[in-house]
Amino acid sequence: MFETLRNFWRVAKPGIIFANLISTAGGFCLASRGRIDSPLLAWTLTGMALMVASACVFNNWIDRDIDQKMARTRHRVLAQGRMSSTAAIIFGTLLGAAGATLLLLRTNGITLAAVLSGFAVYVGLYSLYLKRASGHAVVIGSLAGAAPPVAGYCTASGCFDPGALLLAVIFSLWQIPHAYAIAVLRREEYAAAGIPVFAVRRGAKTAKRHIVGYIIAFQAAALMLALGRYAGYTYFAVVATVGLLWLILALQGFHTTDEHRWARNVYAFSILMVTILSVMMSVDAVNPLNTNLLLSYLP
Repeated sequence: MFETLRNFWRVAKPGIIFANLISTAGGFCLASRGRIDSPLLAWTLTGMALMVASACVFNNWIDRDIDQKMARTRHRVLAQGRMSSTAAIIFGTLLGAAGATLLLLRTNGITLAAVLSGFAVYVGLYSLYLKRASGHAVVIGSLAGAAPPVAGYCTASGCFDPGALLLAVIFSLWQIPHAYAIAVLRREEYAAAGIPVFAVRRGAKTAKRHIVGYIIAFQAAALMLALGRYAGYTYFAVVATVGLLWLILALQGFHTTDEHRWARNVYAFSILMVTILSVMMSVDAVNPLNTNLLLSYLP
């Protein structure tokens, strides 16, 4: 029984759930501007956790044949046959239904639409089709990674405004160099599994150039939160500094003698980057009253 429960836990990918909850909370706190509705935040995080878990279960089920061919994933529950496809589908469906119902009843329609859109992109468009068919799958699939912070923002604000759109751009841009670094690190495995990731189709050198370009675009978009007066000066300073370190690390890829170590470092730093970004959005959101007071002193 314990092993069965552990398999259900593993197939839901708790690490990915936790990472998405951090960005959801960041978007929520950003839109709250210092006035946190704790019960609403709790309902939002619970519903999001269920929806992300559902997406992960379906992704594991869809990728079970691919996972068997890759060293990084061959030990996953479905790849090893430790859970039946029927059980996985039922489990994923129950999680998704519970999450969607909770978000509908406790948040708002815009939040649910954002989450369902991300779910459809990740499970339907990316996992079922693009991952196996296109080297640019990550570019489209990155939209799914933007759904949690956008949903958190829309829950607190009650609308989809320029701030929500900016969050969608920021987190989509972050997702691409994060995924490309994994592709460089594991490109032999992806090639053996027949997955045409960008680093396989275009080569590691081209992937490195794109990683640098997307990090620069991400940094510009992330700093717009402060320039647009959604976040404060502390956010600007911290995100600018950490983003610059990420860019410097990425640029080292053109001169490295250990490509795998470099890719692993870029990937690991991307997780640190998005964590710091989400935390700073939470703790340094600008209160509109303070913004208005500041503007009254400007010429």
